Amino acid sequence: MRILLLALLLACWPPAILAQAAQDPAPLEFADGAEEARFRALVAELRCVMCQNQSLADSNAQIAHDLRREVLTLMRDGMSDAQVRQHLVERYGEFVLYRPRLGAQTWLLWFGPALVLLAGGVVVARIVRRRAQGRPVPPDDSQEW
Repeated sequence: MRILLLALLLACWPPAILAQAAQDPAPLEFADGAEEARFRALVAELRCVMCQNQSLADSNAQIAHDLRREVLTLMRDGMSDAQVRQHLVERYGEFVLYRPRLGAQTWLLWFGPALVLLAGGVVVARIVRRRAQGRPVPPDDSQEW
């Protein structure tokens, strides 16, 4: 039993040593402070396509390192911030933007919370009106006790 446990431990040990957070092999170098400020503002608005809820600036995933390099390269190629965003949207979809644009595919994302709140308000108003008029509120048959 001890030998089996030791063999299992030794088999798992090398991958555990190799499992480290991805590190950027060479840090980004900026031409000046304005370029760095523009870069930082732009990557803060973009979402890491792997991490899902981290900005490109905050993520340590390898793809985030690659995308940061790509953003800097696109900036240096003369693209505006809007063009860089559009390039990434074409490549990865609207998901890459923290603030997706209002469109046919994203209207529910923008207006869904207001619609849910409005529907909840209507339901509460109907219940309050029924109780004020003295009529009993019908029991909810969907719950099972």
